[in-house]
Amino acid sequence: MSFGICAAALTAFAISAILGPVIIPFLTKIKFGQTVRDDGPESHLKKNGTPTMGGVIFLAGMLIPALMQIPHSDKTVPVLILTFGMALIGFIDDYVKVVLKRAMGLKAWQKMSLQIVLSVAFGLYLTYMTDADMTMKIPFMNGTVADLKWLAIPFMIFVVIATSNGTNLTDGLDGLAGSVTLVVSVFFCIASAMTGAGVEGLAAAFAGGLAGFLLYNAYPAKVFMGDTGSLALGGYVAGMAYALHMPLIIILVGIIYVIEAVSVIIQVGYFKLTHGKRIFKMAPIHHHFELCGWAETRVVAVFTIVTALACVIALVGIW
Repeated sequence: MSFGICAAALTAFAISAILGPVIIPFLTKIKFGQTVRDDGPESHLKKNGTPTMGGVIFLAGMLIPALMQIPHSDKTVPVLILTFGMALIGFIDDYVKVVLKRAMGLKAWQKMSLQIVLSVAFGLYLTYMTDADMTMKIPFMNGTVADLKWLAIPFMIFVVIATSNGTNLTDGLDGLAGSVTLVVSVFFCIASAMTGAGVEGLAAAFAGGLAGFLLYNAYPAKVFMGDTGSLALGGYVAGMAYALHMPLIIILVGIIYVIEAVSVIIQVGYFKLTHGKRIFKMAPIHHHFELCGWAETRVVAVFTIVTALACVIALVGIW
C-alpha cells in the first residue's frame, strides 16, 4: 500500500507540473486575469492581470490517481463529489467575476444555496452509500464518539461551508492556501493509515497535485487558484475529515483557516460597533502581517509551520 500511496502522489505531481505550462498560457490568452482589490496592500497591485482559475491545474492533476483509489475505499467518491462540486461553484463565481465583470461574483445567497445543496448530497451519499456514518470521534478523548443524531446534517452543512469560506479567505498570498492545505493533506494521509480509514491514497494524490501546482503558485505566482481552487480545498478538507469521522479535527489542523475567518468576523463586527475603527490593519489577518512589514514569503512560511505543528499535535490526539 505504501507503494500505491507514493505512486498516487508522484503521478498527481507529474500531471500538475506538466499541465502548468499548458494551462497558464491558455488562461492568459483568454484573459482570465485576476483583478486585485484597490484597498489591499500596495505591493499586490503589480499582480493585476495574473491568470486566475488555476485551481484546475491541481484538480486535473489529482483526478486520475484519485479515481484509481475508488476500489480501495467507498469513501473516495463522496469526497470527490464534495471537492469537485465546490470547485464547480468556485468556477461559476470566478466566471461571473472575470468574464461577466461582476466584481463580487455570485451573490452570497446564491453561493450559500449551492453549498447547502452540495453538502446535503455529500452527507446522504456518505451515510447511505458507504460504510461511514455521521458519528464523530472526539480528539484526545481515547476513542470517544459523539452522535449528534438529527443535528448531524445541519452540523455537517456548517462544517463544510465554514471550512470552504476559511480556505477561500486564506487564499490571499502567493502559495499560502496551497502550502497550508498540502500540509493538512499529508496529515490526512498519515491519519488514514493510522486509523485504517482507507483514504490515504486519495490524500496522497491531492498532496501531489498541490505540490505540482505550487511550482507555479509559489511567490512570485505565475497563476492564482481562484475560487475554483480555494473552494475545492475547503470541500476536500471537510470531506476527508468526515471520511475519517473527525470533523472536529479541522479546528486544529485547519487552525490557519479558522484564524483567517475569525479575523474577518472580528474586524467587520468591531468596525460596525465602533462606526469605523479597526482592530487589525487589514483583514484577513495575513494582510495585517504584511502591513506590519512582513514579507509575503515570511507570512506563508510561518503560517505553514504553524499548520505543521498543529498537525503533529492532532496526530497525538488521534493516536
